[in-house]
Amino acid sequence: MIKKKIVLAYSGGLDTSVIVKWLQEKNFEVITFTADIGQGDEIKIAKERALKLNVKNIFIKNLKNEFIKNYVFPYLRSSFMYENFYLLGTAIARPLISKELMKISYYTNANYVAHGATGKGNDQIRFELGFKYFNSNIKIIAPWRIWELNSRNKLLDFCIKNNIKINKKTKKYSIDKNLFHNSYEGGNLDNLLFEAEENMWENTLSNEISIDFPIYLSITFKNGDPIKINNKFYNKENLFLKLNKIGSICGIGRIDIIENRYIGIKSRGCYESPGATLIMFTRKHLESFVLDKEIFFLKESLSIKYTNLIYNGYWWSPERILIQNIIDNIQKYLNGIIKIKIYKSNISIVSRYSYNSLYDKKNSSFDEISKKFDQIDSQGFININSLRLII
Repeated sequence: MIKKKIVLAYSGGLDTSVIVKWLQEKNFEVITFTADIGQGDEIKIAKERALKLNVKNIFIKNLKNEFIKNYVFPYLRSSFMYENFYLLGTAIARPLISKELMKISYYTNANYVAHGATGKGNDQIRFELGFKYFNSNIKIIAPWRIWELNSRNKLLDFCIKNNIKINKKTKKYSIDKNLFHNSYEGGNLDNLLFEAEENMWENTLSNEISIDFPIYLSITFKNGDPIKINNKFYNKENLFLKLNKIGSICGIGRIDIIENRYIGIKSRGCYESPGATLIMFTRKHLESFVLDKEIFFLKESLSIKYTNLIYNGYWWSPERILIQNIIDNIQKYLNGIIKIKIYKSNISIVSRYSYNSLYDKKNSSFDEISKKFDQIDSQGFININSLRLII
């Protein structure tokens, strides 16, 4: 019997390793794809496990630079966060993984694709919207929605039965890692009365053990993107790595939130985004004095729509691209240097500079006289604007 080809988004973890064997038992020739977007040693482990599972075609692609350049930076230009807290570190990675996986399905003539996302989460939607965008006829298999292995213990029993070598000391949480962030879900975190354990956090230090002196740091922006740290040029990937390291030792970028999943469920997620938090903070302060008031408010009015589109999996939608074009058009004003002080999870502004600055000391100061602004004019301004309140 001829085996059907299927490309699996493969992480090398328990779930996707079981999926490989499960699909093989269903007469599929499994082709694995692992996107290297900054998971570190997990990439090597994924390859080793795929080989042990007798996978003949193993695709691993270094996508770190493309991830930062074409996904992370365009998103950060918006200065938006989902529901005011979440920096979208998982959501922003899924479009890239989907695109590259579909390239492999085309290259290998595979008519099927698969992923390891559960039927309760957002990732199933993000992956599958991407798959369908690139090939509307692709056949998708989502094992978590159809198989009988619907618990951790059943997965472990399946591993024992099929001699799948997985570390018996399984992780307490569902963890997602990339250059942008770490995320932690499930396990004890499902209990809202449970405080996240300190040893859960892998990429930031707590205030108790973070460094005991402040770090002064300047970030230089050109056309909206950070290009220098302390006046030293970095390429996009190394700049992110450097800011992650600095933010990590200062306890920057931890959040523990309840979020609204697209599918309608509220969930608890813990996230670490040290570098992204530093970029977002400094960008917002740069925007505050270089953007015209009405442009700023117009951009902010798009924030909920834009972040919802990315969170819900609509990166490739025409409306997301339209909003992105508006955001990108504004970036020509975003040139300058923001200096900050970082200490014990806190970030404070030290200084601001931009040759695009709209701040005028004479207009703002109570101690200086401005030729452009006559305080007498304020009376007429108030009279006109009060009309609708008194008529």
